[in-house]
Amino acid sequence: MQIAIDIGIIFLAYLFGSIPFGLLIVKLKTGKDIRQVESGRTGGTNAMRAAGFWAGFATAMLDILKGAGAVWVTAWLTPDSHWAHVVAPLAAIIGHNYSIFLPQRDENGKIIGLTGGAGGAPSVGGAMGLWPGSILIILPLGMLTFFTLGIASVTTMAVALFAIIIFAVRASQGLMPWMDVWYGVGAEILLMWALRPNLKKLFEGNERVVKYSLNGWLRARKEKKSDR
Repeated sequence: MQIAIDIGIIFLAYLFGSIPFGLLIVKLKTGKDIRQVESGRTGGTNAMRAAGFWAGFATAMLDILKGAGAVWVTAWLTPDSHWAHVVAPLAAIIGHNYSIFLPQRDENGKIIGLTGGAGGAPSVGGAMGLWPGSILIILPLGMLTFFTLGIASVTTMAVALFAIIIFAVRASQGLMPWMDVWYGVGAEILLMWALRPNLKKLFEGNERVVKYSLNGWLRARKEKKSDR
């Protein structure tokens, strides 16, 4: 009976993760469909491109809440099923990346898949749910990565790597279960799978670089010099 309850809660975590906050916020602010803007993803970075900084910020915060809320609600409902506490935020990431509310259709109207974000923000939230102090480390490191490299996809993948390292250190000190480290591993796999097109662009040297980052500034100067 308990296993059935845990599975039901994990499914609810997926549904919660599926709420497309970015699409809703951008639609309310600008009337645009975020899926028609730049990458077409519904996360904070694309929301910022579509509707400005505060739309992106609000989207990111709500998406972080997806992962954290999945852990908190699961821990409240099933306090003794720690495996469910780890799996629930992964389900929220899957919901965020492949939202049941955002079916993708072909020219004939047939559903061919589900769309959503890349999973970075809910990954941060899941880590925060498992250990609240992690956000005080992951967010600054993520911002440093983003404004140094200027590549959103690299930053997204980096946050799960930071979670793996932080949780592994804490687990080695007996401060948290080793099972929590597998959350970071699972999140990293999900992020890399969602970012397959971006990884291809990275290897080809064609990935988009944010112009106001250090890397973007250096690229702009290099391009300016080459035009002379």
